[in-house]
Order: sequence, then C-alpha cells, then structure tokens
Amino acid sequence: MKSPRLCLACGNSFVPLLHVPRQRYCSSKACQRARRRDWQNHRLRTDNDYRDNQARAQAKWRSSHSSYWREYRAAHPAYRERNRSMQRLRNARRGLRPIAKMDVIRLPRPLGSGFYLLSRADDVAVAKMDAWTVHIAVLSAPTAPPC
Repeated sequence: MKSPRLCLACGNSFVPLLHVPRQRYCSSKACQRARRRDWQNHRLRTDNDYRDNQARAQAKWRSSHSSYWREYRAAHPAYRERNRSMQRLRNARRGLRPIAKMDVIRLPRPLGSGFYLLSRADDVAVAKMDAWTVHIAVLSAPTAPPC
C-alpha cells in the first residue's frame, strides 16, 4: 500500500491510486478541476503549438458567438455594474494618463525614419509589454490632399 500524500490543491491527505504513481491531486472534483487548469496553464506557457491551437479555437468561438458578451451583460446586470464600478476605480488610480492604444501617438509632424525605443507604459495593468528597440522606416512621404 502506498503512503498518503498531501493534495496540491486542497492540502488534504489522500492515498494515491496504484496505477498513478506520481499522483499529486486527490480525486475530488474541485481538485481535479485545479489539476486540469494547472496542466493547461503550464502547457500554454511551454508549448507554442498548443498555444496557437487554443488561440485559433478561441477566435473561431468568438466569431461564431459574437453577441455572447452583449447578451451576458444584458442578462446579468450585477456583473455589468460591478465591471463599471471596477473600471471607474482603475481609471481613478490611473489619473489623467491615457490608456495605451494603437493610435495614441499624436505628433505635430509625421514620424520620421530612425531608431526608437518602445517601452512599457507606466500603468502595468493597462499595457503589458516589455521594451523593444525598433527601426521605423518611412517608405513614402505623406502626400498633400487633392484640392
């Protein structure tokens, strides 16, 4: 008979199954759900093919269920109000700094060719990215609009 172990999810003692020598989670539904979630998170971090497949599957689901979140928010007003309240708190913490978007840059003149340092925005909760050194090459000069 195998010696008891502590479950990684709930911390309770359990006796592993004979045919699962490295069992680390007990057989409760909640702990098995945690095991699958941990496996998937590990797989997403380490396996590019798995990550790409998951991204494609999620994109396919989103495209075929485009109204899901709109309908969910309409059917769950408490969720909607909590989300709005939390967004107001995030906005207040952020202050007057804008949320990073693709078109956030507003320059008095067009950006010229050269090397630029792109870096993470101050508020990590809004823009999550590391710094990148990039070369921006202008391929054609902007033309004046026709009169």
